[in-house]
Amino acid sequence: MSDALPTAPLVVGFDLDMTLIDTAPGFRDVLRVLGAELGVDFPVEEMTAKLGPPLDLLLADHLPEAEIGPAGDRFRALYPDHAITSVPAFPGAHDALAAVRRHRGRTLLVTGKYPANARLHVEHLDLDIDHVEGWVWGVGKAEALLREGASVYVGDHVHDVEGALAAGVTSVSVLTGGCTREELEAAGTHVVLDDLTDFPAWLDEHLLDLRLAALEADLRERGSLLVAYSGGADSALLLAAAVRALGPDRVAAATGYSDSLPQAERDPARSFAESLGVPVLTPRTHEMEREGYRANAGDRCFFCKAELIDVLTPLAAEHGYAHVATGTNADDTVAGFRPGIRAAAERGAVTPLADAGLSKAQVREASRRWGLPTWDKPAAACLSSRVAYGIEVTPHRLARVERAEAAVRTLLAEAGVAVRDLRVRDLGERGSVELDAALLAGPLAPGSALAEQLLDVVRRAGFDTVELDPRGFRSGSLNDALR
Repeated sequence: MSDALPTAPLVVGFDLDMTLIDTAPGFRDVLRVLGAELGVDFPVEEMTAKLGPPLDLLLADHLPEAEIGPAGDRFRALYPDHAITSVPAFPGAHDALAAVRRHRGRTLLVTGKYPANARLHVEHLDLDIDHVEGWVWGVGKAEALLREGASVYVGDHVHDVEGALAAGVTSVSVLTGGCTREELEAAGTHVVLDDLTDFPAWLDEHLLDLRLAALEADLRERGSLLVAYSGGADSALLLAAAVRALGPDRVAAATGYSDSLPQAERDPARSFAESLGVPVLTPRTHEMEREGYRANAGDRCFFCKAELIDVLTPLAAEHGYAHVATGTNADDTVAGFRPGIRAAAERGAVTPLADAGLSKAQVREASRRWGLPTWDKPAAACLSSRVAYGIEVTPHRLARVERAEAAVRTLLAEAGVAVRDLRVRDLGERGSVELDAALLAGPLAPGSALAEQLLDVVRRAGFDTVELDPRGFRSGSLNDALR
């Protein structure tokens, strides 16, 4: 699968009445006003017990055929004044829409309601909807779902299930309408939830399952793989997934050894890879010999990744692996400034995690599910990422940063202070220490004895002056200078 395409963007459709909103109070009020005008005593409770069918069908049992159309028009005209402000969103409705957005997805409203009135509900309740498709019912909803590229449709009625199945998308049903679980399951729905409060967790699990399946299919088609392996969460998951899909005899891990890879990272990375039964290759990389890398402009990562892939590509060919793969995830591909990704792509490296649509959070959750020790490992960018842009990268600077970070970790461990994220930034002859922000309000508060000891051990590592960054740890903080 050398030309693997990313998974399609997520698009989720929602029904409106009795799915996102409790329409019954407003619907009853409009029926009463309409009945008073027409001199008809509508059985309001009965008519609103199972909302969903088109209005004309609800009126058909109570009006002569010739009066149904005009009555429907009048109902829709009365609706804005009697059924907008009284109708609430169901619990979980806003969170369900936010869950789609969290996965960078689009939201559709596909409803049998008159479109103008549907939009009034969306505006009044501030529902985060990208597209409204009204006056569609049952299997008629399929056309809108297909046109908009939906993969999931959420509704409360058996006819919502019909629309989802006709479109070939996943049908999710909630029990907030009048249909029972048995009726919805008999109609063929794939999932039944009590209400929308259960939807975010279901969506997280559903997408992770789909994307792991896509990753496995992709890897099987690759045939064999040399994984550019740093020991971090992304490349560790990719390595484990490749072993699951291809077997350890068709996979290898390759870690480029250079001054920018901390010594403390090397043994744990090797141990994990060896525990999977794969060969571990540790070629020497020479990014320091590339002028663009030493110059340390904003595109430094381009030269680092170019060196790595240029070393690994012939190594893969020598050992009979069809592809070199990096642990780039889907979040990386939408980050604003990632020159290393461009360098790898230009050299033909493949990105199975990104192609499967796996985000960083999903990488960690999949790793946790599989019992990988890296599931909650903090980000561990290369040592060169600590050197401020425009300051030349040298082995001396990298060794100084590594000494300083090791000294800080030792100090805090001896003081019984747990630290997750730590960076010592090289700003020239000045060092800046970034730590978990919570520590700065506790044991490392400015002026505390431990904070002073920390600054001292960093100075002894080779920095003339040192400061504790009051903003705490921020991944990629040196990129601020590029904006």
